[in-house]
Amino acid sequence: MSDYWYNMTTGEVEQGARSSWRHLLGPYPSYAEAARALEKVEERNRAWEEDDEDAD
Repeated sequence: MSDYWYNMTTGEVEQGARSSWRHLLGPYPSYAEAARALEKVEERNRAWEEDDEDAD
């Protein structure tokens, strides 16, 4: 089984970490999950911001 990575520079999904680590998000278990990497980052950021607002 191979891991999938989202390359933030190219916007492409890579099977196996072929690019520099500083450009990659992952690993993800499937191509589909890696393709949603930025969407997941945005969801997590919103959740963290809401938690911060609730703490104030």
